This record gives sequence, structure tokens and C-alpha cells, in this order.
Amino acid sequence: MSHPASGPSRPSDPVPGLSSPEALDLLRRIADALDRLSPAGAVHADFTAADAFVWQPAARRLAPVPKVNRVEMSLLRGIDRVRDTLAENTRRFAAGFPANNALLWGARGMGKSSLVKAVHAEVNHARAPESRPLKLIEIHREDIETLPDLMALLRQDRHRFVIFCDDLSFDTDDTSYKSLKAVLEGGIEGRPDNVIFYATSNRRHLLPRDMMENERSTAINPGEAVEEKVSLSDRFGLWLGFHKCSQDEYLDMVFGYVDHLGLSGDRDAIRAEALEWATTRGARSGRTAWQYIQDLAGRQGKAI
Repeated sequence: MSHPASGPSRPSDPVPGLSSPEALDLLRRIADALDRLSPAGAVHADFTAADAFVWQPAARRLAPVPKVNRVEMSLLRGIDRVRDTLAENTRRFAAGFPANNALLWGARGMGKSSLVKAVHAEVNHARAPESRPLKLIEIHREDIETLPDLMALLRQDRHRFVIFCDDLSFDTDDTSYKSLKAVLEGGIEGRPDNVIFYATSNRRHLLPRDMMENERSTAINPGEAVEEKVSLSDRFGLWLGFHKCSQDEYLDMVFGYVDHLGLSGDRDAIRAEALEWATTRGARSGRTAWQYIQDLAGRQGKAI
């Protein structure tokens, strides 16, 4: 009796070992890993959850901040001109009129980031009840390359947004500044009408001098190379400078906090202590004044 010739496995034949529990578990783990590696889709943010958010690019998510760490506008002393300029620019923007991106640069501890947060609160406090609140979104320096993704998320929303980056600067060989330039003004889409960008920095031109000098020494046309670097700051229509404060301005900050918080004590003694506090730290600034006030309040058992 003849037997049928053997041949290759039919498509319906099971692959040896594929249906074993170990193989199925391995396939599930591979599928889960691929899901984690794939980029997340755009997420619609719930802008009614808060007036301030932090951008989390890995999850393409805006995390609401229920309580912003801020000080009142009236407590920011010695920066009257830049305070009024930024407040007016922000009010115009919130009202739907043209406004400029702003770079707040200069001395440490003089209230650059505090001013941005205080202006945001002040503008929302003064808005008409029927108008939409202005939203503040913080983006971290290391996430600046994801700024186009954030812009795309905000572009179609009816709210108006201040995107805020604290301590913005770029190190040697860091090319992410080119993405920022394109998003602010030069890209094909440009900055959305409902978005404005505020940044703080200790440097006026955002890039270190040695980086610009290196570009100058190696470029065919040194002038154009340096201009490329400096032009990032040109994308900010407002340059607001913060300078070291005088002794009188420093003491004005200290006593402004003392009166606002209801702290007690002989004013001459407080004056002497505050000056000694600044001397031991080698700086007079709003941050130094606040650190002294925290010490004074703690010694008096006063909650802030």
C-alpha cells in the first residue's frame, strides 16, 4: 500500500512551541514594550482644572498646578519700571491685542520669575468676569525641544497662554536654541496668536561668550556666525533688565515683608540684622531679603 509523500507543513499547522505558556508570555511582554516605546497621541488638556500647568512632554500632558508658588505684586520692590512694562504687555495680550515675547535677564534673586507669576495672577484678578482666564504654562529648560508639540496642543484652544521658561540658557554644542528660534518667529507656522513666550535668564544673550567666540574663530564669515547666535535674543521684543539693588531698596524689600506679614520687633534691630544677613551672603537681593524674613518669622514663631 502506498503512502502519501511527506511535504512542508500546511499554513494551518501550529508552529512548534508557539502556543506554549512561556512563548505566549514572551509575546505579551514584547507587545507591552512596543506600546511603551510608541509615541503617545496628542492629549486634550482640561484647562478648567487650574490656571497654571507644567508641561510633561514624555506623556504629552499638561499637569495642573492648583496652588502656584508666588508672591504678591505689591511685595516686589525696586523693579517698578520692568514690573509696569511686563504687566502692560501681559494685559494687552490677555485682552486679545498684539504683545511681545519677553526676556527677563539680569542679576540673580531680583524677582524675575516671581514677577512673571505675580503678573499672571494680577491680570487674572483684574479680568472681567465674562472673559476667559489667562493660563500660565511652565516648560523646563531641558524640554525646550518639545516646544513645537506644546504649541500644537495650544493652537486650537480658545484660551490665551503665557508659556514660561525659567533660567533659560544654552551651553556649548547645544543646538536646541535653533528650535526655539523657529518656534518663536521664524517657522512656517510661527507662534500661535493665543500664545506668548516669557523666559528668564542670567545672561542677556542666552549663549555663553566662549560659544560665540568659538563660532567667530572657526567661521568663514565671523560676523554672520556671531549674529546667528545673538539673533535668538532678537526674537524677544521685550528685554527687561534686572540689576543688583541698593541698600535702601534691599531694606525696602525687608520692611515690606515685615509689614505685610505682621512681624514684630524693633525696626532698628531688624535693619541691623537684615544688613548683616546680606553681608554674610555677599549679596543684596529680593531673594536674600525673603530668606532673612523666613528666619525672622521662624524665630518669632510666625507662620508665613
